[in-house]
Amino acid sequence: MRIVKAGYEILTQIDRSAFLKSIELAGRTCYKSEDKITEESAPKFVRMLIKRGHEAMIEHAPSISVKFICDRGVSHEIVRHRLFSFAQESTRYCNYGKEDSIIVIEPCFWLHVPNSPKVSWMNYMWVELMLKAEDAYMKLLQEGASPQEARAVLPNSLKTEIVVTGNVREWRHFFKLRVAKEAHPQMRELAMPLLNEMKQILPEIFDDIEVNE
Repeated sequence: MRIVKAGYEILTQIDRSAFLKSIELAGRTCYKSEDKITEESAPKFVRMLIKRGHEAMIEHAPSISVKFICDRGVSHEIVRHRLFSFAQESTRYCNYGKEDSIIVIEPCFWLHVPNSPKVSWMNYMWVELMLKAEDAYMKLLQEGASPQEARAVLPNSLKTEIVVTGNVREWRHFFKLRVAKEAHPQMRELAMPLLNEMKQILPEIFDDIEVNE
């Protein structure tokens, strides 16, 4: 068994200027103010749209694709965002017996409480159960079960990779829900650093979304 940390990768090469200009062109069509477009006008115009809640216009920017490496439980939350498009690692067709090992995602909430016997015990129990699930999965494959049958014993912590594609309006909606204090810790583990990176790339679109630690 291999234990890995959750992570993400932004797959889209984002041209900030092109993103903002595409939004401005669509938005100014509404006002018939295309004559006011200059080389420097797009950032201010997009911030105005966001401030006024006129977010339909930002759908005209190119879509952004992100690949998440997370556990199956987190992926179930991600796919609830139905306006995204998804491509996910399949437990029907991926045979982990070929590697003689399953990969699981390390639970972040049992790693940051120093000198806590209770937390150490919980993490120990998690590791033991992951090993038992791996053993059961491998034995089922050895007895002739197909990957889609043997997956019935795979844990929620199983690593999955999922590519998520959507427009920036839906990404804003995603972040507003998934960086909130009430969000699942493993979801926040991904969403918060991704939002911070998006703020660096496209501040006009994402700067107003706050992360409350």
